[in-house]
Amino acid sequence: MTRPASRIGRTLGRWVLITHRYLGVGVGLLMLVWCLSGFVMMYQGYPRLTETERLQGLQGLDLSGCCAAATEALGDGEAVEGFRIEMLEGRPVMRLSAWPPPERTIDLRSGAEVPAAGSETALAVARTYAAGHGLSASPGPPTLIDKDQWTLEGAGARGPVFRVPLGDRAGGVLYVAQATGEATQDTNRRERVLSWMGAVPHWLYPTALRQNGALWSEVVVWTSLIGCFLTATGVYVGVTRFRRRRDGRWSPYRGWSYWHHIVGLAFGVLTLTWVMSGLFTMNPWGFLDSPFGLAERGRLAGAAPRDQVARFLAAAPSAVRGDIVQLKAAPLGGRLFVTAVSRDGRAVRLDADGRAAPLRSPEIDAAFAAMGESGARAELLTREDAYYYSGYQNPVELPVWRVRLDRPGAPVLYLDARTGQVINAVDPARRASRWLRTGLHDLDFAWMRRRPVWDAIVLLLLAGVTVGVATGTWIAFRRVGRDAARLSLWSRRFGRARRA
Repeated sequence: MTRPASRIGRTLGRWVLITHRYLGVGVGLLMLVWCLSGFVMMYQGYPRLTETERLQGLQGLDLSGCCAAATEALGDGEAVEGFRIEMLEGRPVMRLSAWPPPERTIDLRSGAEVPAAGSETALAVARTYAAGHGLSASPGPPTLIDKDQWTLEGAGARGPVFRVPLGDRAGGVLYVAQATGEATQDTNRRERVLSWMGAVPHWLYPTALRQNGALWSEVVVWTSLIGCFLTATGVYVGVTRFRRRRDGRWSPYRGWSYWHHIVGLAFGVLTLTWVMSGLFTMNPWGFLDSPFGLAERGRLAGAAPRDQVARFLAAAPSAVRGDIVQLKAAPLGGRLFVTAVSRDGRAVRLDADGRAAPLRSPEIDAAFAAMGESGARAELLTREDAYYYSGYQNPVELPVWRVRLDRPGAPVLYLDARTGQVINAVDPARRASRWLRTGLHDLDFAWMRRRPVWDAIVLLLLAGVTVGVATGTWIAFRRVGRDAARLSLWSRRFGRARRA
């Protein structure tokens, strides 16, 4: 006599198999797209304008004739949140930070606020950018747009942008913000084509969906959750049906089903971790949120005192030497320091009087003591660690100061050795994020991070996962097609029986 528990187990297994099979039609196809686009994303991510590219596209600073008139334009407050000094259409401007955006832009020679950029300004920015990158190009004409496929991120805060074709052989396009006259994005033909095969389908990023941030987030979260369920049920079915039979076979399946069973057993857990870590990248319901980072950065830096900003503006014309393209405020402990950045990314730290002021350990200790963190321990890292390292597409600068705070639950802070600014803050939530998101999804572990070792391992594993997903999707489509045919036949027979 069959035990009730056995009957329940078989019934449960049957319904799990049916659920897995039917989910494999829609979600399986989507997961196959994720796998195939993953191959492309190993070598081409979503286009973005890096800080290195932006600096290279700026004009060298010319501070002649400034900056006395600009002091009055700073406002009546006692402090300035932050600023950057760059060139715009041949004149030095100060971009004053503001939240929410847009920031204010001040002409440092006249002291007047710079109005929103027009098409001529956008064209001038594009020409300077092309020259800085050594392009033999004739940019233009600019077109004002709200957003397109490549400017979706931050579009609401940034506002409209000018789309300027660079006219080079690579099909480059530069985007210039109307509010600030600042380059915000660039793409080329290769990036756009590969992104349509990689990042756009992988992230479910078409303009029609991504422009509604809340809807896009819900779609990605719930499709990822269903993908996790589909994969977990597949692993369950595969494991429960893998046992030695009387004929010596370990799998009850044949043909495509056999290969799906075997490949699924080999790569099913990896598939689940990839789908689950992809879900975690969306930070569903904020479970990986961290209160640190921005808060600690603000506490450590403080605002730049207005009188010190005025002193720096008076000293800047004689302090700027060489191929400097940007002066950026980097206050520390409530004192103003400014980073002078050259076109190739090299940086020199200046004080409020324009004198060189390299960052020293005692200064870091004093800044943390002023925050009430008297037990802070700072050490200069010359090698990467588990939380500050170069990913396969994101290099980091060394050396860096790592600061451990002497209180429970405090984050470990990483300070730029050139500026003293917080560039990373690692607390328990960030540690979990590093392993659950970056570690699992990118297979970003120290022992395999170097290329081409990483490429060889990931290509092999991703190929196995892709075969498992593809065979499962094909089987699901065939089985559902047969079920639909049987249902249609049954419906016709039932109809004839009723008419008879």
